[in-house]
Amino acid sequence: QVQLVESGGGLVQPGGSLRLSCTASGSIFSTDAMGWYRQAPGKQRELVATFTSAGSTNYADSMKGRCTISRNNAKNTVALQMNSLKSEDTAVYYCNLRRFDGTNFWGKGTLVTVSS
Repeated sequence: QVQLVESGGGLVQPGGSLRLSCTASGSIFSTDAMGWYRQAPGKQRELVATFTSAGSTNYADSMKGRCTISRNNAKNTVALQMNSLKSEDTAVYYCNLRRFDGTNFWGKGTLVTVSS
């Protein structure tokens, strides 16, 4: 089993920055994909940024140039640095780990609110 715990959410003003962190525990493999998704009220969960099982990165078009994902395999952590935040970035952000066989694990989520 895998447990994912997110931290770093909160209230930030438009144009501000926020760094989210996720720590994974349990059986973690270097081939596991890890990343971040978000779900805004009334909307479906969507990709923000992720490391694939091959180690490459994918970013949502809406976040390209505004966020950077990083991963530390030794510490089983993945972080998301978000800059130039907009009100439409308000959502619950979820850490995700996907096994090579497609099994998904999710954290409980951390709320990011972008508002003045």
